[in-house]
Amino acid sequence: MTLNRRSFLGTSLALGAALSATPLIGQARPRVVIVGGGAGGATAARYIAKDSQGAIDVTLIEPTRTYYTCFFSNLYIGGFRDFASIGHSYGKLASDYGINVVHDWAVGVDRDTKTVTTAGGHAFAYDKLIIAPGIDFVEGSVPGWDISAQNRMPHSWKAGSQTQLLKAQVEGMREGGVFCMIAPPDPFRCPPGPYERISMVAHVLRERNPSAKILIVDPKASFSKQALFEEGWQKHYPGMIQRIGPDFGGTNVSVNPETMEVDIDGQVETVDVCNVIPAQKAGRIADLAGLTAENGYCPIVPATMQSRMDEDIYVLGDATIAGDMPKSGFSANSHAKVAAMQVRAALTGSTAFPARYSNTCWSLIDTDDGVKVGASYAPTDEMIAKVDGFVSQTGEDADLRKLTYEESLGWYSGITADMFG
Repeated sequence: MTLNRRSFLGTSLALGAALSATPLIGQARPRVVIVGGGAGGATAARYIAKDSQGAIDVTLIEPTRTYYTCFFSNLYIGGFRDFASIGHSYGKLASDYGINVVHDWAVGVDRDTKTVTTAGGHAFAYDKLIIAPGIDFVEGSVPGWDISAQNRMPHSWKAGSQTQLLKAQVEGMREGGVFCMIAPPDPFRCPPGPYERISMVAHVLRERNPSAKILIVDPKASFSKQALFEEGWQKHYPGMIQRIGPDFGGTNVSVNPETMEVDIDGQVETVDVCNVIPAQKAGRIADLAGLTAENGYCPIVPATMQSRMDEDIYVLGDATIAGDMPKSGFSANSHAKVAAMQVRAALTGSTAFPARYSNTCWSLIDTDDGVKVGASYAPTDEMIAKVDGFVSQTGEDADLRKLTYEESLGWYSGITADMFG
């Protein structure tokens, strides 16, 4: 398997060549392979298949048969949703859009022969490849913790059984026990996510175990929607939540899963539940394909979502270096629509319009107390740059917060339909 890093010819030349690449009459359909069936990959697969009306052969490689969304998984932990409601199948992508859905692990990309190999021993040839692998964890980023400890100290940053485990651990805490979160350093999936999770854990403990305490060990000086979360915690969960930031040892932390101990700058705390969210990087297949930079994420061309390493590969979502855009399901869905349009233009000669991106992240603090942050973005030569933005304000009235929460429910229904049909 050759992992050479071919030179990129520049966006204008690549698009010019792509638009002339209309298949000849009688020629086999061009092939697109998509690795990863989350908010980026599933959306891209559906849009390419739908908009090309069968002119492109689309294969989606995703190991899981039911995809559980990380977004809204915190609401399951908090008791606001049931587990089935965050799970989605790929049946409609296959039956309604003719997508070849392959449930297997992609384990190799040969960029010279343009093939993707899977753990099951199959090889899939492509004309264009889309990589949407989500995140993996940086080994050793939390001393004492590795993936073998995930059942003792769950990360729950990939939704599914880990989410169920963390919920069960929280609900099973002893009276007056301690829940500890080791928060991740930037950049990471869903910047408000750890703090929404704290809110949801606090919501459960207030009802079931009101004398319990919550400890956040955080290497960051500040975090997304901080004023909104801290206002909400004081209002709904006074005295329950303590955050230790970098000034007080949040950057010097280690754990012992066997003894359930957390060492914070030399001070050892015994805890009942420990949610370790490690530092993150692009999913491993991106590195195997030679698409990552030194920070573990994938450089992309902002106008097209093409890899900087290979003009025939597009990278979406959490795996990318996306400038001002945060890593979120909404962002991945937005990336996917741009990439789908570019791929379709390259393979069929259809029109590719200028890229525009958007993102909104909603968070629930307590019952009907929803907040949000978002922005619109446009590509520059160097990055995806923020154009304008908005954020909920402290002191908002209860009716507005309830409306914000209800808006998030509508968005979830809409984006999952956009992803899975």
